[in-house]
Amino acid sequence: MLRRPDWPARLAALLAAAEGRPFDAHRWNCGRFALAAVEAVTGTTPRIRIRPDLEATADSAGFPRLPPTFARPGDVVLAGDPPRLGVVVDGGHAAFVGPRGLIRTPLTACTTAWRIG
Repeated sequence: MLRRPDWPARLAALLAAAEGRPFDAHRWNCGRFALAAVEAVTGTTPRIRIRPDLEATADSAGFPRLPPTFARPGDVVLAGDPPRLGVVVDGGHAAFVGPRGLIRTPLTACTTAWRIG
């Protein structure tokens, strides 16, 4: 999957729409947010397999792993404690679904990243 030419605008629109959207275990969680981010960046929703943990589930999408310090905007990241998927929003931060909307966390808190597109 390649990145769409308009991916920055599409990712920004997703982030704006999700800014105040609170966590909902079934309708809006970290996995759904990560899938929405991949779709915003590439225009395609990847096929995934549900695995015992988030890292294995994210791996099932087939994107290459990289150290979080090399992740760029639009890449998916995994933060631990509690484990959750998010998306890189700038050179040093990722956004995650929180109780009252998106929260930003430094990439240094992330354990794994996947290159999208």
